[in-house]
Amino acid sequence: MTPVEVRRGNGPLVLGLPHTGTFVPDDIFARLTPLGQALSDTDWHVDRLYDGLLDDVTTVRANFHRYVIDANRDPSGASLYPGQNTTGLVPMTDFDGLPLWLEEPDADEIEARRLAWHAPYHAALEAELERVRAQHGVAILYDCHSIRSNIPFLFEGTLPDFNIGTNNGQTCAPVIEAVVSGICAGAEGYSSIVNGRFKGGWTTRRYGRPAENMHAIQMELAQSTHLASEELPFDYDVQKAVRLRVHLKTILNSVADLAASLGGQS
Repeated sequence: MTPVEVRRGNGPLVLGLPHTGTFVPDDIFARLTPLGQALSDTDWHVDRLYDGLLDDVTTVRANFHRYVIDANRDPSGASLYPGQNTTGLVPMTDFDGLPLWLEEPDADEIEARRLAWHAPYHAALEAELERVRAQHGVAILYDCHSIRSNIPFLFEGTLPDFNIGTNNGQTCAPVIEAVVSGICAGAEGYSSIVNGRFKGGWTTRRYGRPAENMHAIQMELAQSTHLASEELPFDYDVQKAVRLRVHLKTILNSVADLAASLGGQS
């Protein structure tokens, strides 16, 4: 299994998909608890949810599961949310704080996994963003995520449907944040927040460099917006997804249309 799948387009937008992969090597899978082997913390069906919404878009998808190593965590192991419950570069617990491993990986193994999985994903993502920026004068990374809407270990209450992260406005031009948040706020029947519990992961923070014509924004969707149930087997709800995809399509096309005004040449 290759670490990363790239589908190359010629538009100014790149979709990052770090958490939809479910591949776990056999030797690693055998060391997960039965709970861990359920792979519950996957961003279920997010790749399907975004498929076909924007013409000529580039997608960069991690094929490996986040329990192998989390492609959206700082490779140094530093926490993205100091003082708050979260999961690490290789998570030792699931999103409910329950142990994942019969035998936890040590530092040497984590580093080997980083080199084998995390590094190739980011090499591919960075290469595509550089290619797009060279072509258009600007690149915009839209990082695609989802999570259960109720996880007391990570946050209180019920998560809004659309969770927009720009690290408090640092990772993209204000107009990108404004356009995305405006579309979400106007989406009837949905709730939204900007830089709430999820302000953008390591990917958004690493590649979001507006001064260099490299912009990044994260969208964390509550899984209740597109799943039949937020429990196993995490089935895709086609009717929910059809309704949601209307708004996601508007978001992607609107963000792509901003490229010309952000220094683009297209």
